[in-house]
Amino acid sequence: MKLIRIIPLISFLALLLACNNNESSGNQGQAPTYPVLKIPRKTVTTYNSYPASIEGTVNSGVRAKVPGYITDVLVEEGEEVKKGQILFKLETESLSQDAAAAKANVNAAQVEVNKLKPLVEKNIISEVQLETAKAKLQQAKSNYNSIVANIGYSNIKSPVDGVVGKINYRKGALVSPQDQIPLTTVSSIEDVYANFSMNEKDFLDFMQNAEGDNISEKIQNMPKVKLLMANSREYEKEGTIETVSGSIDQQTGTVNFRAKFENNGLLRNGSSGTIKVPHTFENALVVPSLSTFERQGQTFVYKVQADTLTSKAIQVKGEVKNLYVVKENDGVQEGELILANGVNKVRPGMKINPREVSLDSITGSFDTVFK
Repeated sequence: MKLIRIIPLISFLALLLACNNNESSGNQGQAPTYPVLKIPRKTVTTYNSYPASIEGTVNSGVRAKVPGYITDVLVEEGEEVKKGQILFKLETESLSQDAAAAKANVNAAQVEVNKLKPLVEKNIISEVQLETAKAKLQQAKSNYNSIVANIGYSNIKSPVDGVVGKINYRKGALVSPQDQIPLTTVSSIEDVYANFSMNEKDFLDFMQNAEGDNISEKIQNMPKVKLLMANSREYEKEGTIETVSGSIDQQTGTVNFRAKFENNGLLRNGSSGTIKVPHTFENALVVPSLSTFERQGQTFVYKVQADTLTSKAIQVKGEVKNLYVVKENDGVQEGELILANGVNKVRPGMKINPREVSLDSITGSFDTVFK
């Protein structure tokens, strides 16, 4: 009786095990689901970045015209000054003594001339002696005027309207016209220049894409540029490229550019930043950077053919945020399906269950990128 009861139980367990095995085998045979998207076309603007140095439109070094010790510094760094305003005063005691002596020589020479005039009129002496005395008087006056001018030069004035930069010499310092470092620099910074350089390849690409029949027209039609300040924030105003150097620097292989920015008070002479030059790709093929992977220096995507993955190398022409601009006729076409996400979890030849998704679901919002 016990044997009869055990047989049905064994049969039930065997049937349950077989069902489990069949279910497991079915799961193993089912292809995993991955998101895919159709390659679209978009008009996007990318930016090439170049280190830049900022300087005032007028940048004038202030130097002593005569040697002397500084007795007064009348301004502070960062102070706004006007043209002709006194910035430094030099010691003039020795010059004043020289001026007094020179003035005495002038008086003495004048007395001599006055004494000789009546003698010449009476033909007591020749006119040559009087002319010699007059020449000595003029020499004495010239010497005196030179010393007086040097006394005036002891008041060192601002050559332009602007903002005072770093003050390199303080009270008590001995300065002279031969000093290599200026006393300070006064910069006009209502507008500023951003100087940056492009390598020869970027320069050629940039100029060929610019509209115009000659360099002047191309410069006038160049796009506005942006400035990334040293704190990594974007400056609120756009700049205009005004000049491009006419030669390539043989040592660096670069071409110099200068862009002009209106200053809202944030920019200072000597500041640093990064110029961002826009490049607009019209109706270009784009793929999310998340949908690519790199191997041996090349960029790849996984194309989806039916339900099978094949890797394909692509050439990236530009990048903006999470999006790559792909070179035309480079193995991928508009409307083709590619693996949208999970490139690090698959391999070529793998079969998947494709689930089509939108571009924005992979890259996020592109309101600031797409036109």
